[in-house]
Order: sequence, then C-alpha cells, then structure tokens
Amino acid sequence: MVNDIIKKFQKANILLNNNAYSEISSNEDYDYLIGELIRYVEDNDEFIITTKTIRDYQKRERERIHEEIKENPETKKIRQTLETPYEILLDTTNKSYTDGDIQDLNKYFNSRYEKLRKIIQQNPEFRTVNDLKTTKQKIDSLHSIGIINSINKTKNGHIIVEIEDPTGDASVILLKDDEDLITQSNNLVKDEVIGVVGSTNGNLIKADEIVHPGVIRQDISGTAGMDFSIAFISDVHIGSKQFDEAAFNRFIKWVNGNEGDDDKREMANNLKYLVIGGDLVDGIGIYPNQDKELKIKDIYDQYEEAARLLGDITDIPIILSPGNHDATRLAEPQPAITDKYAKGLCEQKNIEMVSNPSIVNLDGVKVLVYHGRSFDDMVMAMNITHADTDQIMKLLLEKRHLSPIYGERNALASEFEDYMVMEEVPDVIHTGHVHINSYTKYKGVHMLNSGTFQKQTEFQKIYNIVPTCGQVPILNKGKMKLLDFSS
Repeated sequence: MVNDIIKKFQKANILLNNNAYSEISSNEDYDYLIGELIRYVEDNDEFIITTKTIRDYQKRERERIHEEIKENPETKKIRQTLETPYEILLDTTNKSYTDGDIQDLNKYFNSRYEKLRKIIQQNPEFRTVNDLKTTKQKIDSLHSIGIINSINKTKNGHIIVEIEDPTGDASVILLKDDEDLITQSNNLVKDEVIGVVGSTNGNLIKADEIVHPGVIRQDISGTAGMDFSIAFISDVHIGSKQFDEAAFNRFIKWVNGNEGDDDKREMANNLKYLVIGGDLVDGIGIYPNQDKELKIKDIYDQYEEAARLLGDITDIPIILSPGNHDATRLAEPQPAITDKYAKGLCEQKNIEMVSNPSIVNLDGVKVLVYHGRSFDDMVMAMNITHADTDQIMKLLLEKRHLSPIYGERNALASEFEDYMVMEEVPDVIHTGHVHINSYTKYKGVHMLNSGTFQKQTEFQKIYNIVPTCGQVPILNKGKMKLLDFSS
C-alpha cells in the first residue's frame, strides 16, 4: 500500500509529506481520496500535499454543500407570467395491492389479456374473435387473440408459438417459407398478447398474419401547438463517486437562466416543467460491493443532497418518478418515493412524487414516464444491445406494454390489474436506465431516453458501455433538442 500511494502522487508530479501520508493511508477509501486531492491541488496550482491541504479540501467540501445557484432575475420575471398547469393521469402509488398468491397472478394476466384484447379488437379484422377452445375443430378463416406461453423452433425450421386465452390454449405454426412471418417472429417475446389470423385443422393453427396491439399514427399531437419547453433527465445517481456534479450544476444554472448562449437562455426562459425518470440517487446495496463506489454511503444523506441540489429550482414543477436505485420497492409498478427516506424532497412544494410508470398531462402534453428496467429483459430476448433503446421503445409501443416479459430480471408485481399496459397512446415516452441518450419519433410519438449524470462506472468499463453523461433532451416548442452540460 505504501508504494501504491506514493506512486500515484509521483505520477501526478505531486509531493507528499509524512503526516499527510499517514492520514491518507488510514482512510478506508484512500484510493478515492487520492484522486480527489490530486484534482484539488491541480486546480489550485499546488505541488505538495500536507495535512493543511487535506483540511482545506475538507473545508471546501463542507462549504460546497451550502452553495446556492440563484435564478437569473430576467428568467424569474418571465416565469412569473407563465402558467404551469399539470394533471397526474396515472399514479399507481395508492392503487397497488397484491397478496402474492396464485389467484393474484391469474387476475394479473387476465387484466393484461382483457386490456390488450380490447386494443386489438379496435382493428376491424378482429371485431369477431375465435376463442381458443373453438380451435380444436376445423376453421378456415380464424381470428384469435392469446398470450404467448413459449416460442420454439422445429428441426425443420418452422416456428411454433404456444398461446392461451381464458378459454384454452393452442399451438400456432409459422411456416419457414413465409419470410415475412419468420421475420416477425424475431420480435415476439413470451407473455405478450398477440392476434393471429389464419386457419386451423383442429390440431395446429397455421398463421397467415401476426397482429400486435399497435398504435395508429398520431397525426394530431399534443406537442404540435406547445409554446414552451420541458426538460427530461434520469439516472442522476447522486451519492456515486461517478456522479458528475459539475455537469449537474451547469444544468441547474441553465434551468435558472444562468448558463449558455442566447438561444439556450431563451429555451430556459420558456421552460415550464422538469421530468425526472428515476435513479435520482445511487442507492445502497443495489449490487455487490457498491459501497466501494459510493461517495455518500447513507441513503438518507443521498436524498438530503438531492434535495439541496434540486432545491435551487423553485418556480417550475418537477415530476419525480423512481427507478431501481431509488428507495422504494423493486417490483414494478414502483410506488412513489416517500418522506420516510426523502423528507427534504417531499417537503419541496414544486416537486410532485409519482410512481414508475406514471402518466402526466403537462399543459396539454401527455408524458408517459417509465424508468426502463424491462430493457434488460428485452435486450436478452431480442439479441440487441442497451444502445438500441429507440428500437426497444418502438417494440414496446407496438406491443402496448412496458414490460411484457414476466419472471425474468425485471420484477413485476402480480397486481389485481396490470398497470404496465399502455391503454392510451401518449405524446411523449420518457425512459432512462441504460445511461445512453436516444431519440426517435415513431407514429407521431416522441420517444426518448435521457441518458445520465453518472460517468462511466467500473461495471460499464467491463462491458464497454460508454454513457452519454450530462446530455439533456429538451422538448422545445414541439421539437427535441439536446443540450450538453458535460463540459
């Protein structure tokens, strides 16, 4: 350890006296402290570290906690004239009940089936539906709706999809010579609800077409006439050593009208809402040895720091939804973060705590907020990467379900009702979780992933995941902009 500490300072061309060495080596997280001290002396054009240097660094850290980012007077004046109406359209916080028994599971899947069946039956082809119990006889023109139990490939190259509905089950064959169907089958996942057009001989259903609940193109969007801005962030990870506080402070300064050129300041002056899509803090015990990567090792202190940072934003509503790192249950839908852990945040009058997922109407713009934990399952099932979030969001929108796969990495609570079904099509779908920005507009719906404020972690280095840190999507007057606060 002695040589390790000395070599790190030598590499940075910085001297270290004996007393300072003793204090650094006695720190349980000395490696992190070394990096912080090197940055501190370089910023102050020093070349030797003493105990006084350490005290000065610690004093600066304490004083930093009391730093306040005040609002630009011009921005404040403009915002005083803006109205910021909003309505919570979906919040499962006080609607989420389950005993965890088999009856609850039946109710959950029946709810999923019935909701998605209604959507599929909006398709004129499916106004009349053959229950699966009737498919044990010959039917030449069949239209059935079912939940996928399994997807398998035969030795001859055909695809067999096992489906069920409340009346029974059936086997659907997708012939290998039908290239369109085989291509479609690559996008199928278990537990999703599909429609099948085809015929049956009483044994197998031969599919001619697979139909997803889908979405009709939104020609008239709530964003078309908007004359204001909405900012979207997620995965801030306050408390992590890799939390980019400098970038986040620049973002807060921009929100308050103190950052950027004239165009960026005008955008800030038009800002009416901030939506946070989960993982505001890094949490505690989320993965093995996480404590080694934490700068703030207490969950209450993490939320206290979050309250301090967001407390500088006072005159626009902040919609705050949790993620898998936040202090709420892991199973989705996740209830809102409560004052048990985040008292300071809950006491801020402009912060609205909502569930994950949730839907909010922001002055006529319907925003679906979903953290995106199901992306992990979709990546595994579809053989794609976490960088393909635009593709994943398109698939989920066509399936009209935020987490169709049950029982894998993403925990789903077997509620009496499946709140993960997208019964209505929003104007905006806001996701996070993967730490990589993406944006696409699909059938009139703005779909975005808001990246992160956490620099690359050791885990991400192993898998060569490069986060887009400090890049914030802004929906400005109906058009998506990306502002970079990373430097």
